[in-house]
Amino acid sequence: MKKIFLFTTLFLIGNFVYSQTEKSESKTIAKTFEDNYNKNDYKAIFLMFSSEMQQALPVDKTIEFLTGLKSQAGKIIYRTFVKYENGTYASYKTTFERAVFALNISIDENSKINGLFVKPFKESNLPQMERNITKLKLPFKGEWTVVWGGDTKELNYHVESEAQKNAFDFIIKDEKGKSFKTDGKTNDDYYAFGKKLIAPCDGEIVLVVDGIKDNKPGELNPIYIPGNTVIIKTSNNEYLFFAHFKQNSIKVKQGQKIKQGELLGLCGNSGNSSEPHLHFHIQNVENMNIATGVKCYFDQIYVNGELKKDYSPIKNETIKNQ
Repeated sequence: MKKIFLFTTLFLIGNFVYSQTEKSESKTIAKTFEDNYNKNDYKAIFLMFSSEMQQALPVDKTIEFLTGLKSQAGKIIYRTFVKYENGTYASYKTTFERAVFALNISIDENSKINGLFVKPFKESNLPQMERNITKLKLPFKGEWTVVWGGDTKELNYHVESEAQKNAFDFIIKDEKGKSFKTDGKTNDDYYAFGKKLIAPCDGEIVLVVDGIKDNKPGELNPIYIPGNTVIIKTSNNEYLFFAHFKQNSIKVKQGQKIKQGELLGLCGNSGNSSEPHLHFHIQNVENMNIATGVKCYFDQIYVNGELKKDYSPIKNETIKNQ
């Protein structure tokens, strides 16, 4: 899956401020940024950047970025200082016309903006989880391959997304390392397409999205990124997120209680997916836009033919249930 959020870190040069009281320089720059943003004077914002920032984000890219923010969120209505994040960014809870974001601004010793970061605002009282407590089995039968999984960008491109940072993508490969039988031009040619996906544990179905068409292999659907989706809430308040089900194949309903091993639906190629696969991750709350990813360990699984207990698989490993 691709990243959900439109806005990410643009640029940063070190400028460390450790106090949690808003500095006068930060207050002035943030107010000027807000005024220029609301007036659509994006060139004036560009002139507030340090020379390094201007090189990293030329004026056309600055205008494109801020225009996108305005079209999605609208004008800034209210902004309040929260803290200095990572000792560098002045972080503001910022209420726009259509969204609430954390607006983070870093400035250098010349009061020039050298870092700008916009992300969904998360309240500090959200539950914190490092890993799952619930014992899980793999959500499928047979042997599958981990395409993306692990803690580094090289192993797992999902790490850049707060909610998906511990996600897995799973496919089925043959002995030649191919995920399809012939030319890979149709979904039915892929080994994973139509395979049964099962509940890794007991829980409650809290979200079902179905009816989204499967893509042709190689094409993507960025309108609804997860595609056909199921979320299971465990008794330990972990939210298990499954994406890209086959259209109209989901067999569970919202509010339904489910037992480990019961059928959820069939593997598909819906959403922002280039070939049939299962995307699976755990998050701390149901809403993906404010969630934090939770590292996932499976209770007892075979990894490259060796039995491992309480294990979190990584890229290129082949896995199956005990």
